Amino acid sequence: LFAIAETPADIRSALDAQARRASSAFTAFSAERGQRFFTAKHGGDWSCATCHTPDPLATGRHASTGKGIAPLAPAANPERFTDAAKVEKWFRRNCNDVLARECSPAEKGDIVAYLLTLKK
Repeated sequence: LFAIAETPADIRSALDAQARRASSAFTAFSAERGQRFFTAKHGGDWSCATCHTPDPLATGRHASTGKGIAPLAPAANPERFTDAAKVEKWFRRNCNDVLARECSPAEKGDIVAYLLTLKK
């Protein structure tokens, strides 16, 4: 049996439902907020862009290990945001590295909204 792959739109839709459950004040994701979140340092030395580069269409490099990271934007890497379990795993790990906490569903959705606006 093969697992059915999600699409980035499916992932975004699931995050929308989570954000609505988490906050009655949530209205919509914002690509602009996502871009600001992606490039901002959140109290530490790292931002998302530290490893993923300020251009998510480009190949990144892990700040500590030097390991290459495939482009984050789905336009440059069609495998991105096609597996909900992987998306949760990497958001949990990376948000803890950057924020010292998990990202909220709204923060994750804003980042995905931003990444989906990028075109090659």
